Amino acid sequence: MAELSDQLMAFTVLAYLAAMVCYAAEYAFGNRSHIGRAATRPARQLVGVGGPGEVEVLPADGVVPPPADDVVPPAPPRDRGALLGLIGVGLTWVAFALHLGTVVTRGVAAHRMPWGNMYEFILAVTLVGAAVWLGVITRKPAVRHLGLFTALALVVLLGAAGLIAYTPVSPLVPALNSYWYIVHVSTIIVASGILLIGAVPAAMFLVRAGYDRGRRTFPYTLGAKVPPAETLERLTFRLHAFAFPLFTFGALIAGPLWAEASWGRYWAWDPKEVWAFISWVVYAAYLHARATPSVKRTTATWIALLGFLTMLMNLFGVNLFFEGLHSYANAGGM
Repeated sequence: MAELSDQLMAFTVLAYLAAMVCYAAEYAFGNRSHIGRAATRPARQLVGVGGPGEVEVLPADGVVPPPADDVVPPAPPRDRGALLGLIGVGLTWVAFALHLGTVVTRGVAAHRMPWGNMYEFILAVTLVGAAVWLGVITRKPAVRHLGLFTALALVVLLGAAGLIAYTPVSPLVPALNSYWYIVHVSTIIVASGILLIGAVPAAMFLVRAGYDRGRRTFPYTLGAKVPPAETLERLTFRLHAFAFPLFTFGALIAGPLWAEASWGRYWAWDPKEVWAFISWVVYAAYLHARATPSVKRTTATWIALLGFLTMLMNLFGVNLFFEGLHSYANAGGM
């Protein structure tokens, strides 16, 4: 089962990568893109008629069109990019099924819940993230262009898990053998997966807002194809507002209770505890800024992205470069 999990992991990454390519194709070549509009725009030329200074716009073939009353509007061109986008969604479902199989077979092989180390934790967080994205796109198909950036995030995180965090299947270390292991870590996993997806519209909101203000340099040029800034900002807020109570319970309630049961104290200034608290403070600041009318939405969104960076620091930086009470068996829980 462990070998099967590793093989499914490879196919999972390939499936997400294929979905990302399809999303990218829709993003670049759909009829809503600059390329698509240029390809479907009829060719015209200026032909001088009548007296000096008078020009008339005629089709490129020189044939004068019939009167307006007799004109039959042409059928809209087929948007092949939209078809590629739908294929990308289908491939995301396939990747999610493979991803779920990876996590389940890993748990069966280890005879425990499959989030006992950093590698398994990333697998579980990205699985939740993929599920959240599929839920979002089912309810709001108009945000499908975000699939390119969502799939990219999943591929990068899963690649990092396989390259720098892979750990062979092993029994659970005694320090984690507690019912709090399920309560605390599972809550953090769900919250982290939602915050992962929430970071995507947050980043693209800043890009779209810059594009709407007239910026035409990279990365603001990417804003031409993403949904309106208001839609992105509202989606960002809803995801963060949903994840924050879960993160609060997992990090500030279940975590300290487990620490007291295991180590005899609620707080030990462990690096992971400190960074989890930093993340909580930053996300609380985001929600407070979002609820304050005098704070610009762009400023609040920058705070949300800062919160996600602290989460990445807690996952990779603390686990790889710091020693603490959470360092046993490369246990990478948040």
